[in-house]
Amino acid sequence: MDELKHIPVLKDAVLHCFKDIQGTILDATFGGGGHTTALLEQNKHIHIIGLDTDPDAISRAEDVQDKFLHRLHFFHCNFSHLKLLCREFDGILMDLGVSSFQLDQAQRGFSFQHNGPLDMRMNSNEGMSAKTFLETGSEGELIKAIRDFGEEPQWRSVVKQILSLRHSTSFKTTFDLVHFLQKYTSLRRSKKPGIHPATRVFQGIRIYVNRELDHLKEGLRQAFECLNPNGILAVITFHSLEDRIVKQFFNEKCGKSRHRFDTEPRQFKQSQASSAFRKPIVADDNEISSNPRSRSAKLRAIRKIL
Repeated sequence: MDELKHIPVLKDAVLHCFKDIQGTILDATFGGGGHTTALLEQNKHIHIIGLDTDPDAISRAEDVQDKFLHRLHFFHCNFSHLKLLCREFDGILMDLGVSSFQLDQAQRGFSFQHNGPLDMRMNSNEGMSAKTFLETGSEGELIKAIRDFGEEPQWRSVVKQILSLRHSTSFKTTFDLVHFLQKYTSLRRSKKPGIHPATRVFQGIRIYVNRELDHLKEGLRQAFECLNPNGILAVITFHSLEDRIVKQFFNEKCGKSRHRFDTEPRQFKQSQASSAFRKPIVADDNEISSNPRSRSAKLRAIRKIL
């Protein structure tokens, strides 16, 4: 299969979000540089700080830097450490999707459509691979990954078979895991056309080994703290777990969520932000047709007022 061209998701909506900004924007998930390139082309008065935990993003950032000279600076780190930059920003973008580069490179182990080492780490130089997790994870850890993070309805069958057969079954490659799921569990076909039966299991394992939700919660907190008044924080999500976290965080900042320990049901937090859109922006039919990976994307954005 030919590699898919990297196409930034919801590009027009992102450009609209930041069209009036004249200062510095943080692209907290640089990836292939698609959003950064579009923003720099749209507005010649902005500078961008790019972050990414993926070591492979370093060379891609250098290519963009060559094109835009001194308007892009890149740092290799996770956005949950963005406060270490000691900077304030007029806009912050977080695109939480796995990039096309990661999905299409078989050696990264993210996709069930390409056979490669069962890795799945965003930063392949640190942390535990998916292979090691499947071979050593406890029952509780497997349940958390597959039931809670993957939201796989048949999680009991999957976890039971992994625990009972993992000492006699190889989990070296992505196809090893796919074949295991097809042979030993009831995940032989999806009820939804076009959805691979291994989708949820792969998603749950990837989220677990990368601690994605923990990083997201911390990243949102730090991003809002580092945002200048009247600055925009925009986040693109791709599944319900991360979207729920973003929605709850935005509601709290917009004064739409009560204090956790309030005794008065009508007592709300003071608003620190306002919603940029009445409802999340999603891809239209034309974008989904040209970039199928955009079909589950949602863009939410808030403007800081305090």
